Amino acid sequence: MVDLRNQYLKIKDEVDMSIKEVIDSCAFINGPAVKSFQTDLENYLGVKHVIPCANGTDALMVSMMALGLKPGDEVITTSFTFIATAEVIAVLGLTPILVDIDPDTFNIDPAAIEKAITPASKAIVPVHLFGQCTDMEAIMDIAKKHDLFIIEDACQAIGADYIYADNSRKKAGTIGHIGCTSFFPSKNLGCYGDGGAIFTDDDQLADELRAIVNHGMKVRYYHDMIGVNSRLDSIQAAVLKVKLQYLDDYAVERNRAASYYDDAFSAHPKLQVPARYRQSTHVFHQYTLITKDLDRDGLLEFLKEKDIPSAVYYPVPLHLQNAYLSPRYKKGDLPITEDAAEKVISLPMSTEMDEEQLAYITSAVLEYANR
Repeated sequence: MVDLRNQYLKIKDEVDMSIKEVIDSCAFINGPAVKSFQTDLENYLGVKHVIPCANGTDALMVSMMALGLKPGDEVITTSFTFIATAEVIAVLGLTPILVDIDPDTFNIDPAAIEKAITPASKAIVPVHLFGQCTDMEAIMDIAKKHDLFIIEDACQAIGADYIYADNSRKKAGTIGHIGCTSFFPSKNLGCYGDGGAIFTDDDQLADELRAIVNHGMKVRYYHDMIGVNSRLDSIQAAVLKVKLQYLDDYAVERNRAASYYDDAFSAHPKLQVPARYRQSTHVFHQYTLITKDLDRDGLLEFLKEKDIPSAVYYPVPLHLQNAYLSPRYKKGDLPITEDAAEKVISLPMSTEMDEEQLAYITSAVLEYANR
C-alpha cells in the first residue's frame, strides 16, 4: 500500500547521515536529535509546544491523562476509525460514546456529537480521517457551548490545513486543546519504527504532558503525578527530522496520484471517489473509494490476483467490535458508518507512484467494475 523502500532510497544519504550522527553521539534517549526535531515540528505546525512520545496511541492516552479525565467521564468520538481512538478511552476507565459520520468525508458528524452530549460528557475526539480535517469550527463551537475539551486525532492528517470561514488556516492537530499524531512507518510523516507526538499551545498543559510521558517527573526522581514511559527515541527523531523537510512535497505527490485515480473513476456509476471538504486541504493518507452496486470483497480478491494491494479501513465499526459491545448500541444505530464499512476500499497511495503503476491499478479496478 505504501512504497517505503523507494521513498527511503531518494533520501538515503540524508537519512543515513542523520542516523549515524545519533549513533556517534550515543545520545539514544532524549538526545539532541529529539529536541531538534521537536523544534522543527513546532515551527512547521505553528504551535507552541510539541511533546514527542512513543506512538500515536500513547499520544491520545497521555492527552486524556493530562486533562484530568476520570473513570465514568464520557468521551465522544467516531465509530469509523482505527481502534486506538476508542481503546485509550476504555483503558483509562472512561466511557467511549461512538457516533456517526458524514457520508461524504467519512469524518465525524458535528450534529451527531451535539445529540450525544450528556451531563457526563467531558471531551470530544474528532478524527481527521484519511488525510483531511473534519469540521473543526462547528466542533469547537459545540465544545465551547458545553465546556468540553477537544483532543484532535490527527494521526492520518499531519500537514493538512484546516481553512476557516474567514480563509485563515491552521494545521491539523493545532486547533483543539490538544492534538495528537502518529509516526508509524506508513504515515505521511513516518519514522522507521514507532513514534508519536502531542501538540498544544497551552503552557500548563504542555508541562503536564511532558511530565506524564516521563514517568510523571518534572524534576528527576521526583514524581508529582502518575505517568508512563513514552519516549520518541533519538534514531527515530533523526529520521523524522529529515523527512519533515519533504512532508509538503509528499502531499503534492499523493494529490497527484489521487487526481489520477479521480480522473479514472469519477464518471463510473459503481465507484464514488473521495469527497474533498471545502474547509480542508487533503494529504491523502488513504485513497478510499465507495463501491456502489459492486461486490467490494470480490474486488479485493480480484486485485489480489493481479498483485495489487488494497485494504478496507475499516471493516467493522467500533460500536460493533466485540471489545466494545454495549447495550448502548445495536446494529443499525449508526447507519452511515455501517454502510461505509460494507462499501469502502482503499487503493495503494504513496509518494513514489509512477504513471505506469497508476495505470495498471486503475485499469484493473475498471476491468472488475465493468463486468
